Amino acid sequence: MKKLFVLMLSLLMVLSFAGCGQKDDPKKKGEGVMTHEQYVAAELNSEVTIETYIQAKQSWWQDKGTFYTQDADGAYFLYEMPCSEEEYNKLTEGTKIKVTGFKAEWSGQVEIIDAKWEIEEGNYVAKPVDVTSLLGTENLISHMTEKVTFKGMKVEASTDPNGNEVAFLYNWDGSGEPGSDLYFNVSSNGVTYQFTVESYLCGKDTAVYKAVEGLQIGQTVDLEGFLYWYNGPNPHITAVTVK
Repeated sequence: MKKLFVLMLSLLMVLSFAGCGQKDDPKKKGEGVMTHEQYVAAELNSEVTIETYIQAKQSWWQDKGTFYTQDADGAYFLYEMPCSEEEYNKLTEGTKIKVTGFKAEWSGQVEIIDAKWEIEEGNYVAKPVDVTSLLGTENLISHMTEKVTFKGMKVEASTDPNGNEVAFLYNWDGSGEPGSDLYFNVSSNGVTYQFTVESYLCGKDTAVYKAVEGLQIGQTVDLEGFLYWYNGPNPHITAVTVK
């Protein structure tokens, strides 16, 4: 009898773990839910339904939140998704949600607007993919909004409003002040790109904000963040490692 009980308990544990694995499989989609490939192929302004996982939260304001989200095959940017502040606080990294909204585009960034959503069982945190070799290529856009890394980037000079060479600017033109978005130039294979620390995503008290304020021209850095798009790639950096 004791052996039978142990056997049944073991079987229940196996089934339980199997069920958990199914719930957390970021490739598995529920009924009526698009794959990432289907989402990419959908027309702008059409209604879309996806399942995705919160990766980072950009901001909350007037019962609307903006989120970087991702599944195993690609990313989705949720712009001003209606939610209370209490709901926003519950949407932590890895949380799975089902979203129905409309596919839109602003200055090249594809996003979902006017969304309705619900939390589902499951949890997934994406690992950043190294896209350094894709800089300057047409293939980079296929990773839009994904969590990405850039390796071995060289810090290049920016020019402030007084004509001085500096390692970063507050705002794209240097018109800002501490707490504004940070812009800085980095190069790979001799080509220079402008990256951003988006202040709503990573404010002035965060480690990455302080790290960029401490950069020096000529340093080599590894960078991590989200591949936002604004009339071209405009990565929102969340971590900096000086080599």
